[in-house]
Amino acid sequence: MTVLKALMISLILLTFCSKLSATVITEVKVLDGNKAWLVEEHSIPFVTLEIRFKGGATLDRVGKRGSVYFMSALLNEGADDLDASAFAKEMERLAVELDFNVYQDSLSISFKFLTENKSASINLLKKALTKPRFEEEPFERVRDQILSILKSNAKDPRKIASKVFFENVFGSHPYGSMKDGNLESILSLSREDILNAYEDTFNRNQIFISAVGDIKPNELRDLVNEVIEKIPAHSNKVIDQATYKFPEGNTVIDFDTPQSVTIFGHDGIKRTDKDFFSAYVLTHILGGSGFGSRLMTELREKNGLTYGVSAYLASWEKADLILGQFASSNNTVMEAIGIVRKEWAALADRGVTADELQDAKTFLTGAYPLRFDGNSRIARILVGMQTQGLPMDYIHTRNAKVNAVTMEDIRRVSARILKEENLYFVIVGRPTS
Repeated sequence: MTVLKALMISLILLTFCSKLSATVITEVKVLDGNKAWLVEEHSIPFVTLEIRFKGGATLDRVGKRGSVYFMSALLNEGADDLDASAFAKEMERLAVELDFNVYQDSLSISFKFLTENKSASINLLKKALTKPRFEEEPFERVRDQILSILKSNAKDPRKIASKVFFENVFGSHPYGSMKDGNLESILSLSREDILNAYEDTFNRNQIFISAVGDIKPNELRDLVNEVIEKIPAHSNKVIDQATYKFPEGNTVIDFDTPQSVTIFGHDGIKRTDKDFFSAYVLTHILGGSGFGSRLMTELREKNGLTYGVSAYLASWEKADLILGQFASSNNTVMEAIGIVRKEWAALADRGVTADELQDAKTFLTGAYPLRFDGNSRIARILVGMQTQGLPMDYIHTRNAKVNAVTMEDIRRVSARILKEENLYFVIVGRPTS
């Protein structure tokens, strides 16, 4: 790295660190004791609003898999007095951005609007959230789009590997199936099923809100109350804690491709565990970003078995895993799996070096401020913090938690959570050995 390049990177990091340290979160009380987190930024005349409902695809009723996902895709296809075409034209006229995303544990709404159009924009959002039309024409059009996606996924080795892995690990729990359902379930869904999904998901008792941009706390309070006051508050559906059933050995799915795609993992660690940050640093050393990780060094740099490999913590509401993935030629994938197992066991037995730990801390603390590079990303981070029960000062204390991890912490946690004998691999391809 040249001196000039290093200087430029340092200046960029200093800029983002300065912005992060200057970030002030204000808590705004809204209906029913709910709270919205606000970061004011008045230099640009727009606001990003992030709303998240806990539950997500886990709220699908029995036999109705994919209904929450399907429902969310219809929420900007007409509402109240606006059909799908009129709704789209109104979005364009107001220059708003409105996106809905469904995950296993949540449904998120991302809304961006110009300050000068605040009143009309909020009125449009309120219609979408409280008076969706779910009309026949967009209903069938969106169904066809989802079916097309599902058919495409059935030919994608990565999607196949994920599907099989989670089916085999979680069984009948909602985590054991894909959030977008399957061909049979999507074909069977009726408008009544979509209305049920809407009723189950939109629950004021499970709402989290953040805003970033050109708005004052009192304005945000009034805006949020106007949007959510017609959303009902009802009892929360109880989702069972997931149980793990990691099969022994490997599962091979025959697929005609020159490279086998592999997904692997075993049980992980809870976000609330006292050892979480040690596990987080450990997992980065094992399979984190870039070329410095153990798995990347062994699989790619030393042996040329893959272009990339990753391993990471996956923390959900009802399950916690350590997951990884890579692709390798059919005639080398089993060799690659053997190396993954070897490195897993080596870390559990001997921990990491002092240099590895310091490099991981430097990367993780330096990369964190770079996440705060726009209103939308900041709003998503704030909502994520709320859903995980993190305090408002977390963004200012997080790096200290990373830096506090010691070699002894890593040794203890390595032995505790890395279980080579429990690793389960799903291979999609035609491995030859």
